[in-house]
Amino acid sequence: MIAIRKANERGHTEFDWLNSWHTFSFGEYYNPQHMGFQALRVINDDTVAPGGGFGTHPHRDMQIITMVLDGTLEHKDSLGTGSVIRPGDVQRMSAGAGIRHSEFNHSQTEPVHFLQIWILPERDGLQPSYEQKTFAPEERRGKLKLIAGPQGDDGALTIHQDVNLYLTSLAHGETVTLSLKPGRHAWVHVATGAVALNGKSLQAGDSAAVSDETTLTLAGTKPAEVLLFDLA
Repeated sequence: MIAIRKANERGHTEFDWLNSWHTFSFGEYYNPQHMGFQALRVINDDTVAPGGGFGTHPHRDMQIITMVLDGTLEHKDSLGTGSVIRPGDVQRMSAGAGIRHSEFNHSQTEPVHFLQIWILPERDGLQPSYEQKTFAPEERRGKLKLIAGPQGDDGALTIHQDVNLYLTSLAHGETVTLSLKPGRHAWVHVATGAVALNGKSLQAGDSAAVSDETTLTLAGTKPAEVLLFDLA
């Protein structure tokens, strides 16, 4: 079964420095039909104006993954970490027992467009931690690249949950396939471009919840970047 969530059905928050689309309930956007999917709790598609950002604020008991699509994002946290995230970089922050951080557009002239993903941890009270890695375009071009998983296999970030997160970049006509083990679920999010998922059309910002399927095939219909979550 594949259930599609169209981009224009998402929640929306907008003010002078932020334009944010919420796949699942978040902040003042509440939809009891869209509270998350398995361990996946948040996908926010954010564009922040030059110099704008989120001041220091707390998190706990959440795995937070940030991926920049365009522009640069500056991160600082209470672990003493400071970094600038660029396209190709993926950051994982385990809030665990508690962490404080800030995120600002690193540029004073250009907006930054990024995805922020929250995944529930396998247990509460984990030691807070931070990790950031760069994945070159050729690692994901026309193939599924594991960028986060419970074992940190194949150079992936390590997350404390039974979730494997893949990223693929597809040109028109390119395809990738993922086999799902019995009892596994999947969530597909189109970050940019357009694809067909098992023949169903998805555009930028669209998502799909997948259950009781054995094989997923993504075919590029426009140049696209797509996230695929393999979940227990």
